[in-house]
Amino acid sequence: MNTVIENMITRRSIKKYKNTPVPEELISEIVKAGMYAPCGMGRQAPIILAVTDKSLRDELSAMNAAIMGRDIDPFYGAPAVLVVLADKSVNTYLYDGSLVMGNMMNAAHSLGLGSCWIHRAKEMFASARGKEILKSLGIEGDYEGIGNCIIGYADEEREAKPRKEDYVYYIK
Repeated sequence: MNTVIENMITRRSIKKYKNTPVPEELISEIVKAGMYAPCGMGRQAPIILAVTDKSLRDELSAMNAAIMGRDIDPFYGAPAVLVVLADKSVNTYLYDGSLVMGNMMNAAHSLGLGSCWIHRAKEMFASARGKEILKSLGIEGDYEGIGNCIIGYADEEREAKPRKEDYVYYIK
């Protein structure tokens, strides 16, 4: 089987991570894969915040947990989070950002890392604190959070759920 397709088929959402930092060069490769995701008309609406700073990572986790009304780590202990936001003035921004997330999760798996899409980035960066964070980074514009791609070394193995029978309809 083709290696790329095999990686796509064997990737799982990991929800338990080792407390081992992810090397910067691996994060750079994952981010690069995200940067080359297809985008409507090549407009490149998404941006990526590659967060390995523990204090900001922990703050983002707490913001995410507060949106859920829970006192947990929604990032499951992953040491890095790649936040994808996209410029809402581009009509394909949501799809473009979603493709970035998919590319990064597949890239992480191909490099021996676990990943998981954590929702609520939209609410996180619509908040006053989320907007402050973007402003402090010099990011201006009408950006909406698409997703939080957590990455790290998996501390669990997960099996694929069976695919539903009516997933595909072939029309010949």
